[in-house]
Amino acid sequence: MKTLYISDLDGTLLNSAAELSEYTVSTINRLIDEGMYFTFATARTVYSAAAITEPLNLNMPCILNNGAGIYDPCRGAYIKKACIPIDTSRRIISAFHKNNVHCFMFKFAGDRLVTCYDKITDEHMQSYVEERNTTFAQPFIKCDNVLDELDETAIYINSCGELEKLYPVRNLIEEFEDVGFELYEDIYTKKWYLETFSAAASKGIGIKYLRETYGFDRVVAFGDNLNDLSMFKQADVKVAVANGNSRLKSEANVVIKSNDDDGVAKYLDLIREITH
Repeated sequence: MKTLYISDLDGTLLNSAAELSEYTVSTINRLIDEGMYFTFATARTVYSAAAITEPLNLNMPCILNNGAGIYDPCRGAYIKKACIPIDTSRRIISAFHKNNVHCFMFKFAGDRLVTCYDKITDEHMQSYVEERNTTFAQPFIKCDNVLDELDETAIYINSCGELEKLYPVRNLIEEFEDVGFELYEDIYTKKWYLETFSAAASKGIGIKYLRETYGFDRVVAFGDNLNDLSMFKQADVKVAVANGNSRLKSEANVVIKSNDDDGVAKYLDLIREITH
């Protein structure tokens, strides 16, 4: 039976320092060498995800931006993008602005993903820009109004900050039938992220695409947070880490050791030993 193993990154495959442990890297690479199909699904962009997972010898495309993009690390190229129609992007951005919350818009300039923003309304937004720019060389474009940069290549619009500021925006966006969104607490900063994308994008839709395109009979998915629920809906086996969100753990078939205990790698090693 051809099986795809796919893991969320932050809080699941990555430890509390947002890093891959040496044990996780060596174990997963050995299992890939032995024939395991493994990849990841994340809310991260290609810049931070690629930098963090560079030690892994991935043999399958990965899911980025909560499913808005599917990227082949072997080719260094996107193989699928779920762009947001311009009118829909305009409604999303207006929903943020109506509540005095500014946002980041991710779009393509040629084959390169860039991030546009016009104003910082939260100190965490500022640290997000500084970290991603300096650590991961993620290109940011400061503009007078993010709407002026809008075109048909936008795939992701998000903001981060306090829940009470983001929740009214979430309530407006929930009324848009052609928009998908995730609202969840960041495990590292305890700030909240509101992330929006095409209704044709999610981690779950990304898994469905990988299953059908590459002929997988079975999918085993690992997660920790609410934005992993769509992934669980498409998986045959749902695995949550011990440090995960309680709602997600209630949906899981299996709860394993925490991200700081290399839970995913240890589980994969055990399953490989049992099945061979």
